[in-house]
Amino acid sequence: MAVILLTGTDQFIKFWAVENLKGHESKKFISFGDTDILNLTYLENDGAMFGSFGGLRWILVSVTFILMIFCVYYLIKHKSEKAVVVSMTLIVSGGIGNIIDRLFRGGLVVDYFDVQLFDFAVFNFADCCVTIGAVLLLIYIIFFDKGSTLKKAESGETSNE
Repeated sequence: MAVILLTGTDQFIKFWAVENLKGHESKKFISFGDTDILNLTYLENDGAMFGSFGGLRWILVSVTFILMIFCVYYLIKHKSEKAVVVSMTLIVSGGIGNIIDRLFRGGLVVDYFDVQLFDFAVFNFADCCVTIGAVLLLIYIIFFDKGSTLKKAESGETSNE
């Protein structure tokens, strides 16, 4: 249910961005005094992160789809771990959101968050979900996963298999 809600939110915001930002100049979104922090800027991206792999629509769709299958498998395997459920839900939702764009918007992903505080890529809600989910999963694996190599090393356990 959460995947549907997050993916729906992503698609709703993208629909809004197409209707309200496409063809217009950037709109101020978050400012602090005279300093712009985040603007809303319409951009269509045919690549992956930071525009890499531009024009490789079907490769990006295929790789994302395979990663989503792995994430669902990992989620099912670790469904009792709340941190894994949350992180995988975010990752899968973001992946599905961007796959929908690639399939139904001619290979283009709609981006709109434009960080003004420093030079950064324009991104979208789905990208936020994937990034937050990946960071949470990494934190979980490094610090909390009982099977992690780091935890075993800290406790003095060794594998003699």
